[in-house]
Amino acid sequence: MVVTFFTFLPCFLFILIGGPLVESTHGDRKFTAPLTGITAAVVGVILNLVVFFAYHVLWPQGLGGAFEWLSAVIGIAALIALFRYKIGIIPVIAACGLIGLLARLLVMA
Repeated sequence: MVVTFFTFLPCFLFILIGGPLVESTHGDRKFTAPLTGITAAVVGVILNLVVFFAYHVLWPQGLGGAFEWLSAVIGIAALIALFRYKIGIIPVIAACGLIGLLARLLVMA
């Protein structure tokens, strides 16, 4: 409990103390320009993680191994559920996990 408290306390303090300061610089170009660059860098990191995880999920043994069609179908179904049908992220994650678990149990049985 102590570790959890001191792990998350700095985050809340940064938000509560630094939040108003960041909001006060909203129209100032010398502050918003670097934040735009930081945002672009974060998007690049997220895209890199997407490619890394997609590669390791869809080709677990590398490009020479078999393609995981079930993982691809689950991913496409999740994408459609999120963007076309506007289903929440938590139900989609839960459904995808359940489908993956059931498929794994049926294959192992």
